[in-house]
Amino acid sequence: MTSWIEDPAGGRARGARGLARAWVETLVRPRRLFANGVAPGDQAPALTFAVAVAAAFALGWMVAEPSAVPGIVASVPVSALVAFLVVVALAAPVGLHLTAAIATVSVVLASVEVRGGLALRDRGGVSETVQTVAYASSPMALAGPPIPALRIACGAYAAALLLIGIRIVHGTSWPRTLVAGLPPALLGYGVSYRVIASARTLFA
Repeated sequence: MTSWIEDPAGGRARGARGLARAWVETLVRPRRLFANGVAPGDQAPALTFAVAVAAAFALGWMVAEPSAVPGIVASVPVSALVAFLVVVALAAPVGLHLTAAIATVSVVLASVEVRGGLALRDRGGVSETVQTVAYASSPMALAGPPIPALRIACGAYAAALLLIGIRIVHGTSWPRTLVAGLPPALLGYGVSYRVIASARTLFA
């Protein structure tokens, strides 16, 4: 997760400008981003991107709903700061790794085929899967405010982006893409970003 390729395929810019460019491109031109912006071993920018998305989500949630801030200390602003730092330093990286691990297993299972015995189809590597999961989370940066319909819409779009990314990066058919993409989408976006909880609230 520490690999940082200086000039990966697609030539992504670094820093805040690079993050903003990747975010916009994922939202409006996802096929281009996944085809040109995902490079073997270039995971560090993806981790930074995933952390930025989680930070935007947490900040939007705490600003829109101050009561969501956990009572860590007596001061609400200090509690909010501590919670925000925990999200950035711990929750986001761990969440990305866990979701990517599930996605990796799902991709392997979706790649199994029978050709005179069990075999695995050609596919991208683990690093490409990590990047795909990270960039597909782009819509969740807007899902901070606790509005069920907003979170559901963002989660659905993130899941769609993940499916598109897996299909492009790993070259899977649509049935195999669904097998590979739905489990990590449910965990990474549905649970982690409270999309499933929002659906229960909206349709209860």
